[in-house]
Amino acid sequence: MALVRPFVFQVVGYQNSGKTTLSESMIKILKEAGCRVASIKHHGHGGKPDVLEQKDSARHLAAGAEAVLVEGAGRLLIHSEKDEWTLEEQLTLLSAFKPDLILIEGHKHAAYPKILLLRNEEDERLLHELKNILAAAYWQSKPDTDYPAFPIQHSEIAENLAELIMGHLD
Repeated sequence: MALVRPFVFQVVGYQNSGKTTLSESMIKILKEAGCRVASIKHHGHGGKPDVLEQKDSARHLAAGAEAVLVEGAGRLLIHSEKDEWTLEEQLTLLSAFKPDLILIEGHKHAAYPKILLLRNEEDERLLHELKNILAAAYWQSKPDTDYPAFPIQHSEIAENLAELIMGHLD
């Protein structure tokens, strides 16, 4: 039996462009449509993501464990410390959960198919800088582009983009 790699796509844009809100909505819609979705959230705020210092898992990390899994009632948390986790390493790890799709929020310069969020006309330069754009979602005026472009305030934006992504599963 051949191992089928999940379809990987990105939701990208500058800070405060609506990436997390759109990603959350798309994950809900894709799940309701029967897709198994995993996600990677790029922590672009500098430094390491927070770990609850008082928890035993943080103590295991502080003691030098390479990785710590915490499981309870079906929820699994993974903590690991190293200099850097490449995007490919993160994708390999998530592939173990056998998702149909992996949504990457951020990592805008990665080569995966992406939905680009544009806050303003200044952001439109990303239309020329980034590769593998599937569609754009915009806050202000519609960009001059050949890519499908949707107003972000439109009530069905997440449905439209989820449908576009599901079209790549066939």
